[in-house]
Amino acid sequence: MSQQIILVFAAVFGMLAVVFGAFGAHALKKILTDDQLKSFETGVKYQMYHAIVLLFIGNHFTTPNPLMGWCFIIGIILFSFSIYGLVLSDAKGKKMKFLGPVTPLGGLLLIIGWATVLFKFIA
Repeated sequence: MSQQIILVFAAVFGMLAVVFGAFGAHALKKILTDDQLKSFETGVKYQMYHAIVLLFIGNHFTTPNPLMGWCFIIGIILFSFSIYGLVLSDAKGKKMKFLGPVTPLGGLLLIIGWATVLFKFIA
């Protein structure tokens, strides 16, 4: 995986985190419960945190481990976007329960991504 691909994903995820955060704070605040809003905000936070990690990886590792980049990219999609889907579908009364197991899978990929960063530092 090239540095450019990692940086493009970092920029897209960072931009979308700002858009989704603003959307949640303004438009969704009126239709979500406090718990739903907190869950949505968790998805936004983790998306932004890991967009910043992708920026770091893309800028500091001249030969990033492909597993590292893909774990963070797919992890963000599965973790944060499943939370968005769960919250929004629940707010509409049609909760997409199949997304429930997707969230921890995304979290696991984020953990593996961090483990690959650790391995890069100690190897």
